[in-house]
Amino acid sequence: MRRNRKNYSRRQSQEDQHKINSKIRAQEVRVVGDNVEVGVYPIKKALEIADDQGLDLVEISPNANPPVCKVMDYKKFLYEQKKREKALKAKASKVVVKEIRFGPNTDDHDYEFKKKHAEKFLKDGAKLKAFVFFKGRSIVFKEQGQILLLRLAQDLEEVGKVEQMPRLEGKRMTMFIAPKKK
Repeated sequence: MRRNRKNYSRRQSQEDQHKINSKIRAQEVRVVGDNVEVGVYPIKKALEIADDQGLDLVEISPNANPPVCKVMDYKKFLYEQKKREKALKAKASKVVVKEIRFGPNTDDHDYEFKKKHAEKFLKDGAKLKAFVFFKGRSIVFKEQGQILLLRLAQDLEEVGKVEQMPRLEGKRMTMFIAPKKK
């Protein structure tokens, strides 16, 4: 039962975005729409025009003088608006960030292994966050960590471009690589 109330209130708030039919308080309105002669009419005449066509009178521009109202099927308008919003939301791409962790003294075999993974991530369209983590006293090898990340950026040049150069933040040196557009 509670869910129905929730849906009802959501529907109410959607309908409250626009004033329709008897909720329009202006004395005169400019009427527009399909199969309608554009002009300024008293509110009663405008409501009659909409009612004759079996449609609703919807206030589009309340701040205009006189307010602009359109003759249309309001439920259909809401449905199409909702459909457009859903389509836009579906088109919006979600950015995936994959992480690869190195140590300052990572040997060649491990480096190659992680580089292959990084290449796969970039080809799949994900962003890459490569970082070198310095444990304890290994912070003295800052230069080695930076060299390692720059080498990775150079090796991945064909599939990605560096978004942020290596930067030391606490015990981590991070670098971001974004995939190249095809």
